[in-house]
Amino acid sequence: MKNHEIIEHIVTWLIDYNSIAKTKGFVVGISGGIDSAVVSTLCAKTNLPVLVLEMPIHQAKEQVKLGKKHIDFLLSNFSNVNSLELNLSSSYDTLVESLSSANLNIQNEQGFLTLSNTRSRLRMTTLYSIAGIHQMLVCGTGNKIEDFGIGFFTKYGDGGVDLSPIADLLKSEVYKLGNELGVHPDILNARPTDGLWDDGRTDEDQIGASYDELEWAMQIHDKFGDEPSDDIFKSEREIEIWNIYIKRHKANKHKMVSIPVCVIPQELK
Repeated sequence: MKNHEIIEHIVTWLIDYNSIAKTKGFVVGISGGIDSAVVSTLCAKTNLPVLVLEMPIHQAKEQVKLGKKHIDFLLSNFSNVNSLELNLSSSYDTLVESLSSANLNIQNEQGFLTLSNTRSRLRMTTLYSIAGIHQMLVCGTGNKIEDFGIGFFTKYGDGGVDLSPIADLLKSEVYKLGNELGVHPDILNARPTDGLWDDGRTDEDQIGASYDELEWAMQIHDKFGDEPSDDIFKSEREIEIWNIYIKRHKANKHKMVSIPVCVIPQELK
């Protein structure tokens, strides 16, 4: 993998897209994870204005700490980067209170999942509010496994973006770019998490498989489709990983394709 060349390619792509869109730079949400660290650094390397946002919602201290470390890195190395912190905890609490007052049952696993997605959508709304004020583009931080493998993102949350610079890169490839870009070792070594759960669960806790395992499953799917022959799998764990991958891939297909449109026959118009 030609890390330096890929970085230059993405940076040029970002510059060109901004020029075509006639906007004034990029807004990126910082989570303390590797994906947002890499994307924000790539944006910073364009020399265009970049605004990085911290948007904690009852966030774990370690995640906030990692996010601040990366922002400090950006501010120290790029004069075109500015940062802004907007604590959304009270806004989120107000919305949860409104939902509770409507007698909605949110104290179960489905309710917790819904509220975790609500956090993501609240951040998306904030990113677009800031981007609109500054005439900037909202830059996505999803990688290929999340965006096109298992659909591990929130529809109209972190999936609501203007452009996606690393969506054609596997998680392992994002780590390689992060190392090349000088991302802080604590971020490179941290266990991936979306930071949307109060119990601090990691991505692997939620999914049941690591990103390395999911990349293997995605390769199997790309090569053999939805129903590979049984002799492909060499262990019970491989079968388990495959089942995790294909179940999520099918269930989240609605996130990865265009919104269904009911086409009206011409003779009815």
